[in-house]
Amino acid sequence: MSSGMPLLAIIVLPFLGSLAAVFLRQDARNGAAFLAGTIALCAAALTAVQYPVVGDGGVLRTGIEWIPTLDLNFTMRMDGYTWLFTMLVTGIGFLVVLYARYYMSPADPVPRFFAFLLAFMGAMLGIVLSGNLIQLVFFWELTSLFSFLLIGYWHHNASARDGARMALTVTASGGLCLLVGVLLIGHIVGSYDLDQVLASGDLIRGSDLYLPALILVLLGALTKSAQFPFHFWLPHAMAAPTPVSAYLHSATMVKAGVFLLTLLWPVLSGTEAWFYIVVSAGLCTLLLGAYAAIFQQDLKGLLAYSTISHLGLITLLLGLSSPLAAVAAIFHTMNHATFKASLFMAAGIIDHESGTRDIRRLSGLFRFMPITATLAMVAAAAMAGVPLLNGFLSKEMFFAEAAAFHVDSILDHSLPYFAMLASAFSVAYSLRFIHGVFFGPPATDLPRTPHEPPHWMRFPIELLVLVCLLVGIVPAMTIKPFLSAAVHAVLGPDTPYYSLAIWHGFNEPLMMSVIALTGGIILYWLLQGYLAKGIEGPPLMRRLKGQRIFERVLVELSWRWARSLERLLGTQRLQPQLRLLVAFAVIAALWPLYGQELTAGSRPATAFDPAFVMLWIVGGLCAIGAAYQAKYHRLAAMVLMGGAGLITCITFVWFSAPDLAITQLLVEIVTTVLILLGLRWLPKRLEIVGEGVAMGTQARIRRVRDLMLAVAAGVGMTLIVYAMLTRPLPDTISRYFIENAYSEGGGRNVVNVILVDFRGFDTFGEIVVLAVVAITVFSLLRRFRPAPESVDAPEQQQVQDAYDTARPDRAVGDTLADYLTIPGVIMQWLFPVVIVVAVYLFLRGHDMPGGGFAAGVTMSIALILQYMAGGTRWIEARLRIRPISWMGLGLLCTAFTGIGAWAFGYPFLTSYFQYVEIPVIGKVPAATALLFDLGVFSVVVGATVLILIALAHQSGRTPRAARPSISASPPTVMKEEA
Repeated sequence: MSSGMPLLAIIVLPFLGSLAAVFLRQDARNGAAFLAGTIALCAAALTAVQYPVVGDGGVLRTGIEWIPTLDLNFTMRMDGYTWLFTMLVTGIGFLVVLYARYYMSPADPVPRFFAFLLAFMGAMLGIVLSGNLIQLVFFWELTSLFSFLLIGYWHHNASARDGARMALTVTASGGLCLLVGVLLIGHIVGSYDLDQVLASGDLIRGSDLYLPALILVLLGALTKSAQFPFHFWLPHAMAAPTPVSAYLHSATMVKAGVFLLTLLWPVLSGTEAWFYIVVSAGLCTLLLGAYAAIFQQDLKGLLAYSTISHLGLITLLLGLSSPLAAVAAIFHTMNHATFKASLFMAAGIIDHESGTRDIRRLSGLFRFMPITATLAMVAAAAMAGVPLLNGFLSKEMFFAEAAAFHVDSILDHSLPYFAMLASAFSVAYSLRFIHGVFFGPPATDLPRTPHEPPHWMRFPIELLVLVCLLVGIVPAMTIKPFLSAAVHAVLGPDTPYYSLAIWHGFNEPLMMSVIALTGGIILYWLLQGYLAKGIEGPPLMRRLKGQRIFERVLVELSWRWARSLERLLGTQRLQPQLRLLVAFAVIAALWPLYGQELTAGSRPATAFDPAFVMLWIVGGLCAIGAAYQAKYHRLAAMVLMGGAGLITCITFVWFSAPDLAITQLLVEIVTTVLILLGLRWLPKRLEIVGEGVAMGTQARIRRVRDLMLAVAAGVGMTLIVYAMLTRPLPDTISRYFIENAYSEGGGRNVVNVILVDFRGFDTFGEIVVLAVVAITVFSLLRRFRPAPESVDAPEQQQVQDAYDTARPDRAVGDTLADYLTIPGVIMQWLFPVVIVVAVYLFLRGHDMPGGGFAAGVTMSIALILQYMAGGTRWIEARLRIRPISWMGLGLLCTAFTGIGAWAFGYPFLTSYFQYVEIPVIGKVPAATALLFDLGVFSVVVGATVLILIALAHQSGRTPRAARPSISASPPTVMKEEA
């Protein structure tokens, strides 16, 4: 069933809100909160109105074609289960925004916080509503990125930075595993469409690739939901602001893993591998998290470990492969979101109003904040599974499934006992939260005097606690229809009968609940003396620090192993790197020819042309001369390289490739100038010192070896190219481009039509890479400081300045200005002329040689000429150039050109063309690809000028400090670089 555009709006709205929040003033706390709250509320409302369809078992689905030939489309899908999750993400998101308005300090850059929060909400909604597995993984990794920004929001705090880095490393690594697992599933099914995957359970489970796909998907899910042994990142994420913890660790990020397990439960569950892996991970997490939570001294730490434990409970239920266990898992996912979000917010209020979260310093707060205390106690009771609260109902289901038979194994038989033990732990840490904070003598050493928070800060907790009560008391009237829709969406015809009645009589689950509640109370009473000592960490596990293990593994992998491999295989010198690169290229080229004879084909040779042969002889001599002079005479080498490039350009013209010739010529000009500017700041290279000293044997061997390698590569490529050219041209895709360039792309210049239409997606990726490279080069050059011997002016300029200094009627620099007077005027006058040429090349590019890239390089030449004519300060005082803006606008222009096709129901980057009647001029061909080409033009100009500015600004740099000498003895000979 089609849903129109509401599903797209639900995903896009948070991202648009995030973009809008970026432009707010840093002190606009109210405005940012209003914007974020409105976005979240609108998304929740759009979700709510979809319930009549999904509540009846329908599936809302809409899609936008992206790359339909590869089955990669932007597909959105909503059924009863994803509707429920979407309501959790948007509804609790709205409450967190309201709470954060009062929690965040006005001194903080609050708009940035809400920008990150909305972007994370959009990414989470993208996961939930994705109808394509590749798309789901994309949003999956986005949540890791935005959670990194949220956890590290207080980046001045070292613990926040460490926690954010740890969360990103673990969850993003799991995301990469998930991507590979999804690719395997898509290979098995033959499609990445979620509906087709969900209908192929037997095919997936029967495939030989099932086990590797299962392990990879589980790695992604278990890392995201902080399951053992990946649970250690979640407690360290508590360094984030409390609204982040309330949102990420109740309804969103940590729930993404169990959401995925539930979503794919119909196709991955039901095997022994699923049972043993998922149940084992869930059981270990359930017990370890609950045990560690009892002994935490930080309120948020206690709640973090309790979250780990409850996520383990949900994972364990899903691992049982029982439909009733899946129902319990879905139900507890909802219940946990409500009571855990309220508990995190209550912990934030306690910290906000008293100045600390340390349980050892908190006591008797019920006297100071009775309303908050009452709300927190009800939520904690729901977490402990006390009757007449929502947590009790789902925990009863958990006990019933733990006691049922699933697999004849020790693990299955021991589940009831482990379930009661974990529940007793849950009661114990819930009692510690209640008793340790709200009862006992009033605290006397708090940083602030505790008091009730503003009402609207407390309102989200009140609403969530009310939900806990209503679901626990009247579940049939509140949660039953929503749970039924979610369960039916996951289980379909396998949906079992289940009851949400409060009273089922005296049965085994009830007895297990009584034992757990009693055992938890007794356990807490027995631990009173130990807990009063205030010892950090749980007994038996105190020295087992997840962060320490993580950091040691990270150091081993990213430092010690990497350094060892670098010492073994790496070098900081360019020549050995090029040697290895060329050697591998030669081997890779020879490998397919092994055991085969490389012979010429039967195609007749073309007529011998002496002029063309002489042309290539000149080009070859230039190339050889450049290689010979490159070591000690850089300027000569650059001139010879330019000659070789010019010969290549003439070759393109000779063989009727004007587009390539124009591009080659323009790029040759720009790169030559930029490299010449860079050569000015490189340290001097000295030849081997010592008259009459013969070149060493090792140096001779190196040069002969390099010469042989170069000859082998050059001759080998020549032979391969000759063998290919003497054979008939095979039927390739080029024929399709030639035949359809005008009819499909609206242009007669086949090369340009390929770049901006047929292969527009490739071009879009290439200009993104170009922008990234330009920014990287600019950043590196900003930190670059020239060597001391390169700071002085060139020798010619020193002579000119000395001449000016010796004459009283001249100022320093006059001679240089005299030399450049006429060339400078010419270059300045050429500025509008070159711009006109650039515009001409741009407008003619779709039908004749030219295009956005050539026009962009031409425009860059115009700006380079101005820098050369007047200098850096002169040009920047008269012409404001913003290369970053050029690149940003170019990328936006190309992106929106592609997105615009969606508005007309076509795939991304589908172009449209027609002839436009212009007065006087007449009919002019116009295509949407022209806008795409405009974006290419803008990115090329911005990237080139950004690098130009970075090089030009080197004239104002100070030299880098000389490194202290390691040896007191002066150097004798500079050896030749190997």
